[in-house]
Amino acid sequence: MAEIRIKIPKMPKVDIWRVLTIVFAAIILAQLFGFFNLTGLVALPSLSGQEVGKKVINYINQNLVQPGTSASLVSVNDKGSFYEIVTSYQGNRITVYASKDGNYLFLQAFNMNQQLPRQEAQEEQPQEIPKTDRPEARVFVMSYCPFGLQFLKAYIPVMELLGNKADLYVNFVDYIMHGEKEMIENTRMYCIQKEQRDKFTSYLRCFVQSGDAEKCISEAKVDKAKLDACMEATDKQFNLTKLFKESGATYPPYPIDSELNDKYNVRGSPTFVVNGVTVSVNRAAESIKQTICSAFKTPPTECSQKLSTTTESPGIGAIGSGSGASSSGGCA
Repeated sequence: MAEIRIKIPKMPKVDIWRVLTIVFAAIILAQLFGFFNLTGLVALPSLSGQEVGKKVINYINQNLVQPGTSASLVSVNDKGSFYEIVTSYQGNRITVYASKDGNYLFLQAFNMNQQLPRQEAQEEQPQEIPKTDRPEARVFVMSYCPFGLQFLKAYIPVMELLGNKADLYVNFVDYIMHGEKEMIENTRMYCIQKEQRDKFTSYLRCFVQSGDAEKCISEAKVDKAKLDACMEATDKQFNLTKLFKESGATYPPYPIDSELNDKYNVRGSPTFVVNGVTVSVNRAAESIKQTICSAFKTPPTECSQKLSTTTESPGIGAIGSGSGASSSGGCA
Protein backbone atom coordinates (compact mmCIF):
# COMPACT_ATOMS: atom_id res chain seq x y z
CA MET A 1 0.00 0.00 0.00
CA ALA A 2 1.16 3.55 -0.64
CA GLU A 3 2.84 5.34 2.23
CA ILE A 4 1.53 8.89 2.60
CA ARG A 5 3.91 11.54 3.88
CA ILE A 6 3.65 15.21 4.66
CA LYS A 7 6.69 17.05 3.32
CA ILE A 8 7.96 19.76 5.62
CA PRO A 9 10.68 21.93 4.12
CA LYS A 10 14.12 21.83 5.73
CA MET A 11 16.37 24.85 6.08
CA PRO A 12 19.65 24.22 4.25
CA LYS A 13 22.93 24.42 6.13
CA VAL A 14 24.90 27.60 5.55
CA ASP A 15 28.33 27.03 4.04
CA ILE A 16 30.93 29.00 2.10
CA TRP A 17 29.44 28.00 -1.28
CA ARG A 18 26.02 29.33 -0.26
CA VAL A 19 27.61 32.60 0.86
CA LEU A 20 29.53 32.97 -2.41
CA THR A 21 26.38 32.21 -4.40
CA ILE A 22 24.50 34.98 -2.57
CA VAL A 23 27.37 37.41 -3.17
CA PHE A 24 27.43 36.74 -6.91
CA ALA A 25 23.61 36.87 -7.08
CA ALA A 26 23.71 40.26 -5.33
CA ILE A 27 26.22 41.56 -7.89
CA ILE A 28 24.04 40.38 -10.77
CA LEU A 29 20.90 41.91 -9.24
CA ALA A 30 22.77 45.09 -8.60
CA GLN A 31 23.65 45.24 -12.27
CA LEU A 32 20.03 44.63 -13.26
CA PHE A 33 18.72 47.28 -10.89
CA GLY A 34 21.15 49.86 -12.24
CA PHE A 35 23.75 50.01 -9.49
CA PHE A 36 26.62 49.58 -11.92
CA ASN A 37 27.80 47.95 -15.09
CA LEU A 38 30.26 45.10 -14.59
CA THR A 39 32.32 46.22 -17.56
CA GLY A 40 33.06 49.71 -16.31
CA LEU A 41 30.96 50.91 -13.34
CA VAL A 42 28.76 52.92 -15.73
CA ALA A 43 25.15 53.51 -14.66
CA LEU A 44 22.55 51.84 -16.87
CA PRO A 45 19.99 54.12 -18.61
CA SER A 46 16.80 54.82 -16.66
CA LEU A 47 13.17 55.40 -17.66
CA SER A 48 10.68 57.51 -15.72
CA GLY A 49 8.53 55.83 -13.09
CA GLN A 50 5.38 56.22 -15.18
CA GLU A 51 7.07 54.76 -18.25
CA VAL A 52 8.22 51.69 -16.30
CA GLY A 53 4.85 51.40 -14.53
CA LYS A 54 3.00 51.38 -17.85
CA LYS A 55 5.41 48.79 -19.25
CA VAL A 56 4.97 46.57 -16.19
CA ILE A 57 1.14 46.69 -16.36
CA ASN A 58 1.19 45.87 -20.06
CA TYR A 59 3.46 42.89 -19.42
CA ILE A 60 1.34 41.62 -16.50
CA ASN A 61 -1.89 41.86 -18.51
CA GLN A 62 -0.38 40.12 -21.51
CA ASN A 63 1.35 37.30 -19.62
CA LEU A 64 0.37 36.83 -15.97
CA VAL A 65 -3.37 37.32 -15.38
CA GLN A 66 -6.30 35.05 -16.17
CA PRO A 67 -7.96 35.60 -19.59
CA GLY A 68 -10.72 38.20 -19.44
CA THR A 69 -9.24 39.99 -16.43
CA SER A 70 -6.73 42.81 -16.10
CA ALA A 71 -4.55 44.58 -13.57
CA SER A 72 -4.25 48.36 -13.21
CA LEU A 73 -1.52 50.70 -12.03
CA VAL A 74 -1.98 52.31 -8.60
CA SER A 75 1.36 53.99 -7.92
CA VAL A 76 5.09 53.96 -8.71
CA ASN A 77 7.59 54.68 -5.95
CA ASP A 78 11.23 55.50 -6.65
CA LYS A 79 13.37 53.42 -4.29
CA GLY A 80 16.66 54.87 -5.48
CA SER A 81 18.00 51.95 -7.46
CA PHE A 82 14.68 50.40 -8.57
CA TYR A 83 10.96 51.15 -8.78
CA GLU A 84 8.35 49.78 -6.38
CA ILE A 85 5.13 49.40 -8.36
CA VAL A 86 1.73 48.95 -6.68
CA THR A 87 -0.91 47.29 -8.86
CA SER A 88 -4.58 46.44 -8.36
CA TYR A 89 -5.99 43.08 -9.45
CA GLN A 90 -9.50 41.80 -8.67
CA GLY A 91 -9.78 44.04 -5.63
CA ASN A 92 -6.34 43.19 -4.24
CA ARG A 93 -3.28 45.45 -4.00
CA ILE A 94 -0.17 43.65 -5.28
CA THR A 95 3.32 45.15 -5.09
CA VAL A 96 6.01 44.25 -7.63
CA TYR A 97 9.43 45.68 -8.43
CA ALA A 98 11.18 46.67 -11.65
CA SER A 99 14.62 47.76 -12.78
CA LYS A 100 14.91 51.41 -13.76
CA ASP A 101 15.73 50.56 -17.34
CA GLY A 102 12.35 48.82 -17.61
CA ASN A 103 13.82 45.50 -18.66
CA TYR A 104 13.33 43.34 -15.56
CA LEU A 105 10.29 42.62 -13.40
CA PHE A 106 10.57 41.05 -9.93
CA LEU A 107 7.59 39.75 -7.99
CA GLN A 108 9.34 39.94 -4.63
CA ALA A 109 12.17 41.96 -3.13
CA PHE A 110 14.24 41.20 -0.04
CA ASN A 111 15.82 43.90 2.10
CA MET A 112 19.25 42.45 2.79
CA ASN A 113 19.67 44.85 5.71
CA GLN A 114 16.99 42.91 7.56
CA GLN A 115 17.38 39.36 8.79
CA LEU A 116 14.62 36.87 8.06
CA PRO A 117 13.30 34.88 11.03
CA ARG A 118 15.01 31.53 11.37
CA GLN A 119 13.00 28.32 11.12
CA GLU A 120 13.85 25.17 12.96
CA ALA A 121 14.48 22.18 10.72
CA GLN A 122 11.94 19.39 11.14
CA GLU A 123 12.12 15.80 10.05
CA GLU A 124 9.51 14.41 7.71
CA GLN A 125 6.79 12.55 9.61
CA PRO A 126 4.70 9.79 8.00
CA GLN A 127 0.99 10.60 7.87
CA GLU A 128 -1.03 7.82 9.48
CA ILE A 129 -4.51 7.12 8.14
CA PRO A 130 -6.73 5.36 10.70
CA LYS A 131 -8.06 2.01 9.51
CA THR A 132 -11.80 1.31 9.53
CA ASP A 133 -14.13 -1.39 8.24
CA ARG A 134 -15.64 1.06 5.74
CA PRO A 135 -13.37 4.03 4.98
CA GLU A 136 -14.73 7.48 4.24
CA ALA A 137 -13.05 9.60 1.57
CA ARG A 138 -13.93 13.16 0.57
CA VAL A 139 -12.45 15.36 -2.11
CA PHE A 140 -13.21 19.08 -1.86
CA VAL A 141 -13.24 20.79 -5.26
CA MET A 142 -14.48 23.77 -7.26
CA SER A 143 -16.34 22.39 -10.26
CA TYR A 144 -14.45 24.59 -12.75
CA CYS A 145 -11.03 24.49 -11.08
CA PRO A 146 -8.69 22.80 -13.60
CA PHE A 147 -6.90 20.94 -10.80
CA GLY A 148 -10.16 19.91 -9.13
CA LEU A 149 -11.26 18.46 -12.47
CA GLN A 150 -7.89 16.74 -12.75
CA PHE A 151 -8.43 15.04 -9.39
CA LEU A 152 -12.01 14.05 -10.28
CA LYS A 153 -10.81 12.35 -13.47
CA ALA A 154 -8.60 10.10 -11.32
CA TYR A 155 -11.21 9.74 -8.54
CA ILE A 156 -14.11 8.59 -10.74
CA PRO A 157 -12.66 5.13 -11.59
CA VAL A 158 -12.04 4.61 -7.87
CA MET A 159 -15.63 5.60 -7.07
CA GLU A 160 -16.81 3.08 -9.66
CA LEU A 161 -14.55 0.35 -8.24
CA LEU A 162 -14.98 0.89 -4.48
CA GLY A 163 -18.31 2.72 -4.26
CA ASN A 164 -20.02 -0.28 -2.63
CA LYS A 165 -17.16 -0.90 -0.17
CA ALA A 166 -16.34 2.63 1.03
CA ASP A 167 -18.15 5.95 1.42
CA LEU A 168 -16.70 8.17 -1.31
CA TYR A 169 -17.92 11.76 -1.61
CA VAL A 170 -17.39 14.89 -3.66
CA ASN A 171 -17.64 18.04 -1.55
CA PHE A 172 -17.15 21.70 -2.33
CA VAL A 173 -14.74 24.40 -1.23
CA ASP A 174 -16.66 27.16 0.57
CA TYR A 175 -15.96 29.96 -1.91
CA ILE A 176 -16.30 30.52 -5.67
CA MET A 177 -13.37 31.42 -7.93
CA HIS A 178 -14.72 30.77 -11.44
CA GLY A 179 -17.90 32.79 -11.72
CA GLU A 180 -21.62 32.11 -11.51
CA LYS A 181 -21.35 29.00 -13.69
CA GLU A 182 -19.30 27.38 -10.91
CA MET A 183 -21.92 28.19 -8.27
CA ILE A 184 -24.58 26.58 -10.48
CA GLU A 185 -22.51 23.50 -11.35
CA ASN A 186 -21.46 22.95 -7.72
CA THR A 187 -25.14 22.96 -6.75
CA ARG A 188 -26.04 20.65 -9.63
CA MET A 189 -23.40 18.11 -8.56
CA TYR A 190 -24.45 18.48 -4.91
CA CYS A 191 -28.08 17.68 -5.75
CA ILE A 192 -27.37 14.72 -8.03
CA GLN A 193 -25.09 13.20 -5.40
CA LYS A 194 -27.63 13.87 -2.65
CA GLU A 195 -30.85 12.71 -4.32
CA GLN A 196 -29.85 10.56 -7.33
CA ARG A 197 -26.60 9.04 -6.16
CA ASP A 198 -26.89 6.04 -8.48
CA LYS A 199 -26.58 8.49 -11.42
CA PHE A 200 -23.77 10.58 -9.91
CA THR A 201 -20.62 8.87 -11.17
CA SER A 202 -22.11 8.57 -14.67
CA TYR A 203 -22.87 12.30 -14.65
CA LEU A 204 -19.39 13.13 -13.32
CA ARG A 205 -17.63 10.94 -15.89
CA CYS A 206 -19.48 12.75 -18.68
CA PHE A 207 -19.01 16.26 -17.24
CA VAL A 208 -15.24 16.13 -16.58
CA GLN A 209 -14.73 15.04 -20.20
CA SER A 210 -17.19 17.32 -22.01
CA GLY A 211 -18.18 20.14 -19.64
CA ASP A 212 -21.70 19.92 -21.14
CA ALA A 213 -24.12 19.65 -18.20
CA GLU A 214 -27.30 19.27 -20.27
CA LYS A 215 -25.78 16.49 -22.36
CA CYS A 216 -24.57 14.71 -19.21
CA ILE A 217 -27.95 14.97 -17.47
CA SER A 218 -29.45 13.18 -20.47
CA GLU A 219 -26.69 10.57 -20.80
CA ALA A 220 -26.75 9.72 -17.08
CA LYS A 221 -30.59 9.59 -17.13
CA VAL A 222 -30.85 12.10 -14.30
CA ASP A 223 -34.43 13.04 -13.39
CA LYS A 224 -34.38 16.68 -14.59
CA ALA A 225 -37.52 17.79 -12.74
CA LYS A 226 -36.26 16.35 -9.47
CA LEU A 227 -32.85 17.95 -10.03
CA ASP A 228 -34.32 21.39 -10.77
CA ALA A 229 -36.47 21.24 -7.63
CA CYS A 230 -33.46 20.29 -5.50
CA MET A 231 -31.30 23.07 -6.96
CA GLU A 232 -34.01 25.67 -6.34
CA ALA A 233 -34.54 24.50 -2.75
CA THR A 234 -30.79 24.38 -2.09
CA ASP A 235 -30.32 27.90 -3.47
CA LYS A 236 -33.01 29.20 -1.10
CA GLN A 237 -31.73 27.22 1.89
CA PHE A 238 -28.18 28.57 1.61
CA ASN A 239 -28.95 31.92 -0.11
CA LEU A 240 -26.45 30.95 -2.81
CA THR A 241 -27.43 33.40 -5.57
CA LYS A 242 -27.88 36.26 -3.10
CA LEU A 243 -24.47 35.64 -1.52
CA PHE A 244 -22.82 35.40 -4.92
CA LYS A 245 -24.28 38.66 -6.18
CA GLU A 246 -24.32 40.74 -2.99
CA SER A 247 -21.35 39.64 -0.87
CA GLY A 248 -18.96 42.09 -2.51
CA ALA A 249 -16.12 39.60 -2.01
CA THR A 250 -13.57 38.91 -4.74
CA TYR A 251 -14.37 35.22 -4.27
CA PRO A 252 -18.00 34.95 -3.08
CA PRO A 253 -18.84 32.41 -0.35
CA TYR A 254 -20.38 29.05 -1.14
CA PRO A 255 -21.56 27.72 2.24
CA ILE A 256 -23.03 24.28 1.39
CA ASP A 257 -20.07 22.42 2.95
CA SER A 258 -18.77 25.18 5.23
CA GLU A 259 -18.84 23.01 8.36
CA LEU A 260 -16.77 20.32 6.68
CA ASN A 261 -14.40 22.96 5.30
CA ASP A 262 -13.82 24.19 8.85
CA LYS A 263 -13.51 20.67 10.24
CA TYR A 264 -10.81 19.63 7.77
CA ASN A 265 -9.18 23.05 7.35
CA VAL A 266 -9.95 23.10 3.62
CA ARG A 267 -8.25 26.01 1.83
CA GLY A 268 -8.42 25.12 -1.85
CA SER A 269 -9.33 22.73 -4.66
CA PRO A 270 -8.58 19.84 -4.54
CA THR A 271 -8.31 18.83 -0.88
CA PHE A 272 -8.40 15.08 -0.24
CA VAL A 273 -9.47 13.67 3.15
CA VAL A 274 -9.46 9.95 4.06
CA ASN A 275 -10.87 8.81 7.42
CA GLY A 276 -10.54 12.38 8.69
CA VAL A 277 -6.91 12.85 7.62
CA THR A 278 -5.93 15.29 4.86
CA VAL A 279 -3.52 13.57 2.48
CA SER A 280 -1.65 14.41 -0.71
CA VAL A 281 -1.51 11.83 -3.50
CA ASN A 282 -0.60 11.69 -7.16
CA ARG A 283 -3.63 12.43 -9.33
CA ALA A 284 -3.75 8.99 -10.87
CA ALA A 285 -6.53 6.45 -10.23
CA GLU A 286 -4.15 3.78 -8.88
CA SER A 287 -2.58 6.18 -6.35
CA ILE A 288 -5.98 7.28 -5.05
CA LYS A 289 -7.18 3.65 -4.92
CA GLN A 290 -4.13 2.55 -2.93
CA THR A 291 -4.58 5.41 -0.47
CA ILE A 292 -8.21 4.48 0.19
CA CYS A 293 -7.41 0.76 0.32
CA SER A 294 -4.75 1.45 2.96
CA ALA A 295 -7.57 2.76 5.18
CA PHE A 296 -9.43 -0.60 5.29
CA LYS A 297 -8.92 -2.89 8.27
CA THR A 298 -9.38 -5.73 5.78
CA PRO A 299 -9.02 -4.58 2.16
CA PRO A 300 -11.66 -6.05 -0.19
CA THR A 301 -10.72 -8.03 -3.29
CA GLU A 302 -11.35 -4.92 -5.41
CA CYS A 303 -8.16 -3.44 -3.98
CA SER A 304 -6.13 -5.97 -5.95
CA GLN A 305 -7.48 -4.65 -9.24
CA LYS A 306 -5.00 -2.36 -11.00
CA LEU A 307 -6.16 1.04 -12.21
CA SER A 308 -4.39 3.60 -14.37
CA THR A 309 -1.07 4.91 -13.05
CA THR A 310 -1.08 7.87 -15.46
CA THR A 311 -1.49 11.29 -13.88
CA GLU A 312 -4.57 12.93 -15.35
CA SER A 313 -4.43 16.26 -17.19
CA PRO A 314 -5.90 19.42 -15.59
CA GLY A 315 -9.20 20.80 -16.87
CA ILE A 316 -11.97 19.39 -19.03
CA GLY A 317 -10.79 16.50 -21.20
CA ALA A 318 -10.77 12.77 -21.74
CA ILE A 319 -10.09 10.54 -18.74
CA GLY A 320 -6.82 8.71 -19.24
CA SER A 321 -5.34 11.27 -21.63
CA GLY A 322 -2.96 12.84 -19.12
CA SER A 323 0.74 13.29 -19.74
CA GLY A 324 1.74 11.25 -16.72
CA ALA A 325 3.68 14.17 -15.25
CA SER A 326 3.13 14.67 -11.53
CA SER A 327 1.06 17.71 -10.58
CA SER A 328 0.29 19.36 -7.25
CA GLY A 329 -1.38 22.57 -8.46
CA GLY A 330 -4.62 23.83 -7.01
CA CYS A 331 -7.12 26.70 -6.95
CA ALA A 332 -6.96 28.74 -3.77
